[in-house]
Amino acid sequence: MTIPTLQLLDGNRIPQVGYGVFKVPADDTRRAVLEAFELGYRHIDTAAIYGNEEGVGAAIAESGIPRDELFITTKLWNDRHDGDEPRAALGESLDKLGLDAVDLYLVH
Repeated sequence: MTIPTLQLLDGNRIPQVGYGVFKVPADDTRRAVLEAFELGYRHIDTAAIYGNEEGVGAAIAESGIPRDELFITTKLWNDRHDGDEPRAALGESLDKLGLDAVDLYLVH
């Protein structure tokens, strides 16, 4: 399956369909994301509050898919908006995902 993409104003491309892991149990996330990759998904949507970023990161690492072929979204939870909290929360998410950057960081 090939999922069409949209070009953003900065030149990056975002897949029009993504796989969200809300309510995917942490113990099942790695397997679920690997199966999504096998089906052709390249956009994965997670959030710190979901408690499964580590499983997403494990699947990314295990998949062998080049990072530039993936579009990873995570989210800042609403109790981390003050002062340096957003930056700290992003760092925690990046550590759990095993990434240097995400493609989209949303305020949840």
